[in-house]
Amino acid sequence: MTTTSYRAGLSRAAAVTTAALALLAAPSAQAAADPGLPLGDADLVETRTSQTLADGVTLTRIVRGTEPAPADQINTTPRGPWVVNVLTIDPRKARGHLEANYGPDLARTEKTTDLVRASGALAGVNGSFFTFTASPQYPGDPVGLGLYGGKLLSEPTSDPAEVNFVVDSRSDRVLMGKLSWSGSVQNRKTGAKLPLEFLNHPPVVPAGCATLPDQTQCTEPGDVVRFTPEFAASTPSGAGVEVVLDRRGCVVRTSTTRGTQLTAGQTSLQATGREAATLRQVAGKDCLRTTSVLVDEKGDRLPLRNSLAGVNGRYRLTADGQIVVPDGSGSFFARNPRTVAGTTKDGRIVLATIDGRMTSSVGTTMDETAAVAHALGLHDAVNLDGGGSTTMSVRGELVNRPSGTTERPVGDVLVYRD
Repeated sequence: MTTTSYRAGLSRAAAVTTAALALLAAPSAQAAADPGLPLGDADLVETRTSQTLADGVTLTRIVRGTEPAPADQINTTPRGPWVVNVLTIDPRKARGHLEANYGPDLARTEKTTDLVRASGALAGVNGSFFTFTASPQYPGDPVGLGLYGGKLLSEPTSDPAEVNFVVDSRSDRVLMGKLSWSGSVQNRKTGAKLPLEFLNHPPVVPAGCATLPDQTQCTEPGDVVRFTPEFAASTPSGAGVEVVLDRRGCVVRTSTTRGTQLTAGQTSLQATGREAATLRQVAGKDCLRTTSVLVDEKGDRLPLRNSLAGVNGRYRLTADGQIVVPDGSGSFFARNPRTVAGTTKDGRIVLATIDGRMTSSVGTTMDETAAVAHALGLHDAVNLDGGGSTTMSVRGELVNRPSGTTERPVGDVLVYRD
C-alpha cells in the first residue's frame, strides 16, 4: 500500500498459476443465495467457490460482478468486479497453527510464495508494512511490530494508525490492538541506565554532526538501537559507537564506528549523536542488563514466549463486531488491493486478500474493506499491508493476482503450517 511514511511503489503478478487455478476449481461453484458482499450495486452476480485444504482449513474464492471494469473507472465504478480470496482456519478442527515468518534475515525481502514454500506451510499471506524503497539496503525491515517465535525483533511504533495482530500458536488465541514498547540497558555494576529507542532499525546520525568523525563529540540527540543476529549479515555501518555483548550481556568489544558481524548469542548496541558518548560511558567494560517490555492497550504486560507471533497493520477494521475504520482521504483510503486478518466470534481465524488496481478486480476503499470484513463475519479484523504486496499462496503457488507485473517481495508473512 503506498503511504508517505511506510511504503511506495507497485508490482504485480501477471497471472494466476495453472496449479492455483486447478486448486480453486472446486465443483460446487454457484451463485450465492444471500445478498453477498456489500460491494457495488445490489444486482451484481456473485459466485463463491470453496475447497477444503486440510482438516479445519478452507479456501473460498468470491467473485462479485461479471464484466471487466473500464480502465478509467476502476476507482469509481459500482459494477466491480471484485475478486476476494478467503482462507479460514478453524482451530477446533485444524491440526496446524498460524505463525509469522520473515525468511533468511529481517532486513531482506522475499516473495510470499517463496516464504510459504520454504517454511513448509500449507498457505499464507503477506503481513507487515515494511521499509521497502525507503531503505534500499534494508528493505524488509518492518515498520512497526515484528514478533517471530517469541522473539521481538521490531518494536511497535507510536503512530496511532498502527494496529497489531498477535497469535499464540499454542492456544490459537489472537490479540488485536495497539501495543506499546519500552526498553533499556543498565550497567549491572554501576546502575547507570540508558533507554533504548529502537530494535533492529538503522540509527540516524544527526544532520549537524554528519561530518564529525567522532560521534562522541556530538551535542545533538541521536538514536540508541539494539541489534540481534537475525537482522542481517552485519549491523549497519557508519559514524557512531557500537558495543557488542555476549549471551550474558557482558561487553565483548567497543568501537567508535558502527558495523560488525554478530555471532550466535551476541547482540550489539549502536548509538549516534550525543547518545554515543553516553553509551560508551554506561557500558564501560562491564555487563549490562537489557529490558524489553510489550504492553497491550489495557497496560498489561504481554509475556514473550516462543509460541507468540505478531505483525503490524494500519487501522482496525472491526472491533467487537462493529465497523470501526476511521474516516480518511488520500491514496491510502482509496481503492487498493487489500490484505485482511481477523477472527470470527466463535474463534475461527480468517486471512483474506482483495485484488485491486485492475479491470478484473478493482480493489476496495478502507470503508469497503471494513464492510467486507464485517460481511465475512469478522468480529475483529485488522488491515495488513496491501497494494502491490497483497498476496495469497497455497503450497507455494499463487492463489490471487497481485497488482504488479511480478510478485512483489515482502518483509514478512503469516503462514499456516499443518
